[in-house]
Amino acid sequence: MPSIGMLRQAVGQMVRSLACGCWTSVLPVRFLGVSPRQIPADANFHSASFSETDHPRVLITGGLGQLGVGLATLLRKRFGKDNVILSDIRKPPDHVFQSGPFIYSDILDYKNLREIVVNNRITWLLHYSALLSAVGEANVSLARAVNITGLHNILDVAAEHKLRLFVPSTIGAFGPTSPRNPTPDLCVQRPRTIYGVSKVHAELMGEYYYYRYGLDFRCLRYPGIISADSQPGGGTTDYAVQIFHDATKHGRFECNLEPGTRLPMMYIDDCLRATLEVMEAPAEALSMRTYNVNAMSFTPEELAQEVLKHVPEFQITYSVDAVRQAIANSWPMNFDDSNARKDWGWKHGFDLPELVTTMLNFHGSETRVAQAN
Repeated sequence: MPSIGMLRQAVGQMVRSLACGCWTSVLPVRFLGVSPRQIPADANFHSASFSETDHPRVLITGGLGQLGVGLATLLRKRFGKDNVILSDIRKPPDHVFQSGPFIYSDILDYKNLREIVVNNRITWLLHYSALLSAVGEANVSLARAVNITGLHNILDVAAEHKLRLFVPSTIGAFGPTSPRNPTPDLCVQRPRTIYGVSKVHAELMGEYYYYRYGLDFRCLRYPGIISADSQPGGGTTDYAVQIFHDATKHGRFECNLEPGTRLPMMYIDDCLRATLEVMEAPAEALSMRTYNVNAMSFTPEELAQEVLKHVPEFQITYSVDAVRQAIANSWPMNFDDSNARKDWGWKHGFDLPELVTTMLNFHGSETRVAQAN
């Protein structure tokens, strides 16, 4: 680690070189990895070494969303309850607050973020704070602030404190000009929502920080995530959650996508496990910073046929929503995740039959309890 005096001397030499109309790299390459934020003159540097057997100290931002609580549960089983801190700007439900450490964290407040990282000796940061597609389109300026300005704060804190940083991406990072079947890791990305644009921005900024500052940035593009214990939120892939609610309660379902609309999907347990596995993968095993991950691809018609095997009286009808159908038509039909499988051994556990059985068992038991009550 260079001293402040060495940094100032080097910067002074660079300024003099620029004044002469030439560019000379004065700092050795290893010195170029200092924080992108300006280092204050009175900064105190403290370095701590961690052995490979030490558990990481984890911070999850935006932890009250669909994935944060489940991820915290998985990581606490792996690393110990007190080593995983859940954070958000909202008040947590009692069961979440009592399940392990929870703190208030505003990603738009850089000072607050920095204090949390320093005071809790954070080594891993998993950044789930974001405005999703529907909300983002309704409030573009807020989405820009949270998804882009907030990301910049996260990147700077992570680079300054040499954290391992995970930022999720999405099938929404692709657009109508991307190859759809299959969609590779590297291809044209021209999304048409602020959410998708902000995710492409996150992928590229993370890769830039990796090359420029040595930040250990890791990212997965998630397909549609199906969770048994979360309510559908009106998203394009949420029909694959709503169908199980309606099949067990009413025996029928009205789908807002065309019967042949194919989209990549994943059960939440696979999603959470993929996130942990890519975070634990050796750095030298990773050939890229952002990977596609996938489990299955299916259409509403194929999903309904699988449900019928368990609920013979089930009926499905179609009332197509033009907006959602247009979004679905611009998204990948199938993810090529061969690089994830080759580089760090990704392997999904749930195919369509296992997914349907798990979801119907969960919702069927819920319905029976409700009827008994």
